[in-house]
Amino acid sequence: MTAPVAVSLTVNGERIDAQVLPRLNLADFLREHLGLTGTHVGCEHGVCGACTVRVDGDIVRACLLLAVQTHNASVETIEGLSDSGEVADLQAAFCNRNALQCGYCTPGMLMAAQDLLRQNAAPDRAQIREHLSGNYCRCTGYHAIIDAVEATALARRGEQP
Repeated sequence: MTAPVAVSLTVNGERIDAQVLPRLNLADFLREHLGLTGTHVGCEHGVCGACTVRVDGDIVRACLLLAVQTHNASVETIEGLSDSGEVADLQAAFCNRNALQCGYCTPGMLMAAQDLLRQNAAPDRAQIREHLSGNYCRCTGYHAIIDAVEATALARRGEQP
């Protein structure tokens, strides 16, 4: 049997020291060891985007990253972005525009949308669609999601949605 490996990382601003098996992916570590269940596991192949998190400021698929690879890294989950208020306006826009139904894709979609808005304060609909193309939603048809991201971008710039 493989021995656990020591990892130290920061998750949502809190220092975490843990022992993990070398093959444990980040999504399972966050969910099972830290109780951060907003990081959803959909496909386990990095295709659906339900497990999207930030590692050192970049969005990644947590199902494709081993927990040991995050040693000395900073990880932010949807819980951290929600608690800090960073995505409060996006969350409100998703609700107001009916951009969520079952909610399974929503945390990853919010993470990806916030990443886009950090990079580009004025994305057009095609850019929003392209940036979110790695996040699958089986319920909404994407139009409401794109509307919500567009409305948030406009509001952040002080323009009327």
